[in-house]
Amino acid sequence: MTNEIVAKFGLGQIVRHREAAFRGVVIDVDPVFAGQPGETGAISPDQPFYQVLALGDEGGFIAYASEDSLEQDPELVAMTRDAEQRWFTVDANGRHAPRSQAIH
Repeated sequence: MTNEIVAKFGLGQIVRHREAAFRGVVIDVDPVFAGQPGETGAISPDQPFYQVLALGDEGGFIAYASEDSLEQDPELVAMTRDAEQRWFTVDANGRHAPRSQAIH
């Protein structure tokens, strides 16, 4: 029997990290950890992991985070309109995607 893993967050969804104090947009999803065994430490590798285009004080960066460490970001207004237009395309439903990638 195969275990089906369902990701909580989708491409283009804005999330924030519970501990690392960054927010960003989901740009890729792995159903389980895609690195080497043992690299996650105490974090279970048997959960979805997300690549997040994060926005910080120094600009944008890519973060790789477990589903347990992310939450939906209710403070969408924290992103300025200028930042939104610079980094993302936005569809009619408000989903964000990096300008370099199409919204799926």
